Amino acid sequence: MHIKISISKQTLILYNDKNIIKNYFVSTAKKGAGEIIDSECTPRGEHIIAEKIGGGVKKNSVFVGRVETGELYKPELRKSFPDRDWILTRILWLNGVEDGRNKGKDIDSYSRYIYIHGSPSDIEMGKPGSKGCIRMHNDDVVELFDLVKVGTRVLISEN
Repeated sequence: MHIKISISKQTLILYNDKNIIKNYFVSTAKKGAGEIIDSECTPRGEHIIAEKIGGGVKKNSVFVGRVETGELYKPELRKSFPDRDWILTRILWLNGVEDGRNKGKDIDSYSRYIYIHGSPSDIEMGKPGSKGCIRMHNDDVVELFDLVKVGTRVLISEN
């Protein structure tokens, strides 16, 4: 199995060899593609799923620093924490595997905390809006989480 994410199409496609298993709309970075730390851009290139976090937690569970807070997301919670980047339900933490492109020093996807993760239901998929991560609807990220393993290859490209 492997994953291809298209920044221009705002899609994530899960493949088994050359066959498409699932096709999802996602939301990548509002600021576009890029690898530099603190750029809030989505990094390109080959990655792997380094860690799977949140297996079995309730849909809409809130994560801060990859730790479940015990909160379940509701719009009222956003009013209490208007600056929070909402990471919900499941986290697939990506690790770049291309030295000098998305791995090492100021371009390291893993140390930038780049994830595929769930998001509030009012976040629109199919258009850029994240701070670098790949956002998904919660039901979609649960399904993907259950289908992939640590070590699954993820290619992020502009087209």
